[in-house]
Amino acid sequence: MNKSIIHCCALALPLLASDGYSEELPDFSAAEFKVGGYLESYYSKDFNDPAVQKRPAFIYSYNQDDSLQINLALIKADITASHFRAHLGVASGTYMKANYAAENRTLQHLYEANVGVKLSDEQDIWLDVGVMPSHIGFESAIGADNWTLTRSMMADNSPYFETGARLSYTSTDGKWYVSGLLVNGWQRIHRPDGNTTPSLGHQITYRPSDRLTINSSSFIGNDKSDADRQMRYFHNLYAQVKLDDNWAVLAGLDVGAEQRLDDRGRYNVWYSPNLIFRYRYSDQLSLAVRAEYYQDKKGVIVSTDIPNGFRTQGYSVNMDYQLYPSILLRAELRQFISKDRIFLKDDNDFSSRSLMATTSLSVSF
Repeated sequence: MNKSIIHCCALALPLLASDGYSEELPDFSAAEFKVGGYLESYYSKDFNDPAVQKRPAFIYSYNQDDSLQINLALIKADITASHFRAHLGVASGTYMKANYAAENRTLQHLYEANVGVKLSDEQDIWLDVGVMPSHIGFESAIGADNWTLTRSMMADNSPYFETGARLSYTSTDGKWYVSGLLVNGWQRIHRPDGNTTPSLGHQITYRPSDRLTINSSSFIGNDKSDADRQMRYFHNLYAQVKLDDNWAVLAGLDVGAEQRLDDRGRYNVWYSPNLIFRYRYSDQLSLAVRAEYYQDKKGVIVSTDIPNGFRTQGYSVNMDYQLYPSILLRAELRQFISKDRIFLKDDNDFSSRSLMATTSLSVSF
């Protein structure tokens, strides 16, 4: 376990001994143990017919082309008690291969591994430590939990997971969730080589009713070595609104800035807005349309070889059909339009457009 995580546990010990927390050991006799999983297969067709069967480098989910693939095959075990919880998940698939490429081979299948302890008898305050799902954004690796089949550009280019410690509070009425985090970096299990400083983050979620959710999340830290230190400041804001029993809308915005290595007084900025409308025709059938844009002129997150950097808009429409409560069939048509010719074609030429069709079948258990 990393030293920063150990230090977080040590700092929490005085809280455990405070008057607000029971000195008795947790009662595990009433603990609930659950084993579940998620399996999602997909087929994606890029109509540019690129020579390599792979989507562009800024796509980390459903990134294989013209072949039947497994995006995520996950087995997860959960233990929950009144003052204790633990989660362990191992997984495989093209999602894991792309997003865990920076980790060593022994950790590339570790989807989740964390433990948590409740710090108060009266308040819903928890300290969780380990590898956890990211606190950033409205999309996750579990495809069936998202409104669209494929992940947005903002989700694919911000953390899906994080490693560290999270102190969280949920209000009694459930309307407010607030957390502070100490993590090892930008989607990392291990810190970058030569990096000795942990990163910080926060999350505030407000749900005044089941029709409205507003969320603010941040990341502050250096994701490089101490010698190449470049502070990164990032914020995600989104709102999800249920307009009526059929219509809902989700709007999000990512904004990030990172210090320039040649001039630490200046910053390279990137941003990405996203808008999704969802229509639920019935309990089985729903539709969604998405419009998005991503601009990273200096290649902080999306590196390109073009002078003007990455500037791409995207549009998609998808249809979901719930075959059974645990089985979801999806189809999506998605178009990317770039400022420059960055999408590979079949003749090794490049195009400013990319149209792809994707289908997926997922099972939750």
